[in-house]
Formats: sequence, C-alpha cells, structure tokens
Amino acid sequence: MFYKFEFRPYCRKFATPLNTFHGIWENRNGVILRLTDKTGKVGWGEIAPISWFGSETVEQAVSFCRKLPLVITDKTIFSISDELPACQFGFESALKMLRTNFDLNISINQETVKPDFLKNKRFKKSGSRYRNREDNIASKSSSFNKSVLLPAGKAALHQWRNVWDIGSHTFKWKIGVYPVSEETFIFDLLAGELPAFTKLRLDANGGLSYHEAEIWLQKCDNINKNDDIDLTIEFIEQPLSVNRFSEILELSRSYTTKIALDESVATLQQLQSCYEQGWRGIFVIKAGIIGSPSRLRQFCLTHKIDSVFSSVFETSIGREAALSLATELSQQERAVGFGVNHYFAEDEQICLDNLWKETSSIS
Repeated sequence: MFYKFEFRPYCRKFATPLNTFHGIWENRNGVILRLTDKTGKVGWGEIAPISWFGSETVEQAVSFCRKLPLVITDKTIFSISDELPACQFGFESALKMLRTNFDLNISINQETVKPDFLKNKRFKKSGSRYRNREDNIASKSSSFNKSVLLPAGKAALHQWRNVWDIGSHTFKWKIGVYPVSEETFIFDLLAGELPAFTKLRLDANGGLSYHEAEIWLQKCDNINKNDDIDLTIEFIEQPLSVNRFSEILELSRSYTTKIALDESVATLQQLQSCYEQGWRGIFVIKAGIIGSPSRLRQFCLTHKIDSVFSSVFETSIGREAALSLATELSQQERAVGFGVNHYFAEDEQICLDNLWKETSSIS
C-alpha cells in the first residue's frame, strides 16, 4: 500500500518551565505527521522525542522525515530503525488510525485536505482554564483517571488545589531537584494538606543517591503503614540512575513502598532487558518514545507486566494513540500519567490548527 506523506515540526512553549533532575525544560518540540491513502483516508501520528530519556533527538526525527519520499509504503514504516523509537511510534500510530478507522475525533476537511481541529467538541472552551486543558482530551482518555503532575519544590503546595476540584485525586511530585532536607520538609507539609484518600507518586528521575532513596522510601513506608493518615504513597519513580539497576532492585526488596522504573525502561529494548533481569515491579511506559507499538503490544500481552502509561508532553494526537495502547494493555487500575496539559502556555487547538495552514509539507 502507498501513502502520501506530509509532516510539520511544532514548538509548544511551557507556561512555566518544567524543572526536573534532568534540568529545566522550556519548550516541547516535535513533529505531526499525516498519511493519506489512495481513497483519501487519513491517519495522523506524532513524533515527540525526549532525547535525555534515551530516544532520538527532535533534530534527528525531523532529518529522518525530510529524507523520506513524498510517497511511502508499509515497508518504509516497519523498517524504521530502533535508534528512532519516537519515529516508530508516530508512523505506526498513523498507520493504525488509517487502517482501522481509529477515531481520534479530529475533524478533517476532506475537500481542502486541511484539518479543522476547532470543529471538534473536545477542543471547545468549557469552564475554567484547568477544566479546559485537562478535561478536553479525546474519548479514550475520558475513561481514565489521570495522575496530575505537580511542579517541583514548594509550588506544589498551591497547585494541587487547582486540579483537585475537577476530580484529579492522584498526583505526581518531582523530587531530586532540591536538597533532600528541603524536599522532605515540603513533603511533610504537602502530606498534611492533601485531602483524605489522595494518592501521591514521587518521581526522582534518577536523581537520588542510595542514601537519599532510603530516606524517601522509609518516609513513604511510615506514611503507608500509619492508619491515621489517609494518604497513599503509590510509588517512587526511578529513584536511582539507569546504570544502577541492581541497587534499585535491592531497594525494591527492602521496603514496602513500591518502586517504578521509568528512565530504565524508556525504550522497548530497555524494557525487555529489565524484565529479563528480574524486575517485576511497576513499569512506567512512555509509549511516545518506547518504540514500535506492535512490538510493545506483543511484549505486554506475553508478560502481563504491571504498567503505568505516561505522557511525553505530546498533543492529543500522540496522547490518543498512547491511551489506546493503555486501554488494551494495562493490567492494573492505576491512574495514567497524562495530567500535564496545564503546563502549556498556548491552547493546543491553536497550535495544531496553525500547523496545517500551509499548503505543503516542510521539506
């Protein structure tokens, strides 16, 4: 089968720079791609790399797209190198949408071959800024509970209130950014403020020392064992760096608080490796950068892992493709990590619509 191929690079600015152990992130760059078959059916995909997690760079993704011909085939898509995992995800997702009529709820004006994102009801403004940005996600995501990302440091003490009232009761808080003494002090305040039955995830992005990880795990164990505290620390995410897998495994066996791997399982090859080395804890799957969705599906259906699907700060195009996988492959009823849209300054609808006002692809 032959497909007309078009693409557009994009840049979305964060309203407030995202501060993690990896550094400060100010802009989300990526690529939206479109495949059209001979009947006029369209499939949309998104390439949203995070190079410091182990994927290709945005520049490599754009370069790959520029080198492709205007017409590509199934063989083109399924021969994309494992060194371009975000590209694998984007192209396979577009192909799946085209082949299966998977509904992203993206309106396309077939006469002009230009999408009209603004016609879609999920992009309509409805109420508060947070309701508009967190809830205006397509049909797949509406069936999931979402974990909302809180900013690092003391800003978390205020921001959780903005999303609690719209039904988000699972939060993820970045740690490993400031000194552990400062963060544990803020943590105690946060734990005291969060309403009953909140679930909290701590994400270190590999930024803790072994001793600091022990401090955090012991604090979390103490809270989870205290019947007088109606707060659950669901897990600590990636406490140590990727090259310290054996120590993470050791920590997981020494404390009752669960540990989730994230950076350690960023690509499908890493996921398979950690499983083969004995990891049976939680796997955070960033579908947008992990690689081939078809091979991810095969792995998850074979091994029935405990997975949490998580965002790479993609648009609704990549998000819906990722959540389609989560619907199919999640074994536990855990909140998905897609509560991140409030981080962006520009409305997604404007960004997506503006991309396709040009009459030809970037080349």
